[in-house]
Amino acid sequence: MNKIKGTQDFIDLQLFNFIIDKARQQCEQYNFSEIATPILEPTELFKRSLGTETDVVSKEMYTVNTGPDGDNICLRPEATASTIRAFIENSIQHTPWKVFSWGAMFRHERPQKGRYRQFHQFNLEVIGSNAIAEDALCIKMLDSLFSDSFGLSEYALIINFLGTPEERHAYVVILDKYLDGVIDKACKTCAVRKVSNILRVFDCKNETCQSLYKKAPKIIDHLTESAEEWQQLQEQLTLLSVSYTIDPKLVRGLDYYSKTVFEFVSSNLGSQNAFCGGGRYNNLVKTIGGKEDQPSIGASIGIERLMMVLEPIKDKLALPQPAALTILIPLAVEQQTLALLIAQNLHTHKLSCDILFEGSVKSMMRKANKMGATYTVLLGSDEQVTRTATVKNMITGTEEKMDQTKLAQYLKKV
Repeated sequence: MNKIKGTQDFIDLQLFNFIIDKARQQCEQYNFSEIATPILEPTELFKRSLGTETDVVSKEMYTVNTGPDGDNICLRPEATASTIRAFIENSIQHTPWKVFSWGAMFRHERPQKGRYRQFHQFNLEVIGSNAIAEDALCIKMLDSLFSDSFGLSEYALIINFLGTPEERHAYVVILDKYLDGVIDKACKTCAVRKVSNILRVFDCKNETCQSLYKKAPKIIDHLTESAEEWQQLQEQLTLLSVSYTIDPKLVRGLDYYSKTVFEFVSSNLGSQNAFCGGGRYNNLVKTIGGKEDQPSIGASIGIERLMMVLEPIKDKLALPQPAALTILIPLAVEQQTLALLIAQNLHTHKLSCDILFEGSVKSMMRKANKMGATYTVLLGSDEQVTRTATVKNMITGTEEKMDQTKLAQYLKKV
């Protein structure tokens, strides 16, 4: 039996856990609290929040029909809608509600580099803040995480501003008129998107389509009431020493975004070059079922993609080192009970140890070396009688015999 296409086994979780730990520390430093939401959610939640014309809802969700009288449920494709649902359902009163979570997401996509059917995201949300300065703070937090905590230098921040729903509606009329003159040269997908979800034409990776849209009107040139906020965001990012590039074609793939949108990208990832993305969503709470809207901003980090970005510099990262390992080697069956008792004592003292029960002394020593043991403790008939233990330093090769009662204290000290 092989794993399902588009999934992967994590045999070594060192880098994965390092990312989670650093991101968690950064969020806590910025006063975010950790939450967790279910993997299973109502399908309607994502139809309302993401939009029925998005690729996620129309093609990529794993849905489960629970029967003629049951609800249609799905494996969550993203975390923002789940967080908003939790905010509403649990009647959270204090705002801004600053929370983070992480876990598996699921999308039925064609697997390729950096794209999986089961993938993991680290997600953060600020619910109930209308200040554009909150956007600047969120972006700065992420930029500091990538540059300071992870030591990344070869990445870029791309930003755009989608304006208010009213501004976007006015812009769509202008964009639609422009596309009328070029859409016959565009791909079939863009022709459909022009009618169903016009801003999504900018997401097209087709080179011909991209060349057609180079001269398309830019939404940032048609801002009115939110133009001042767009200017404020740029000024604050500059003052916070955050380098960025403006991309008028960045719209993100989900319907709920408004005003600020951004992506952190790396050339090491190929065509799927974004390892973090997010933006502001001011109308999502009411869309999902809240009594009143809560202006909010959020972001998600693709853990697998960030791992790919960090892999070339993995040796430079301050990855946590495992505790020094002690291996107990009973030389005969008669010493195995003694080894169990000594191991219990070492574990009580929070020392990392294991026991090898089978094989010759030579093979067990060889295995202990492969396991990365710092010390081995030999327990033979002599040691059993004299209540001693022979401790071998696997790095220096030196041996020392000592009383069994002093073993834990000795290993802690060294």
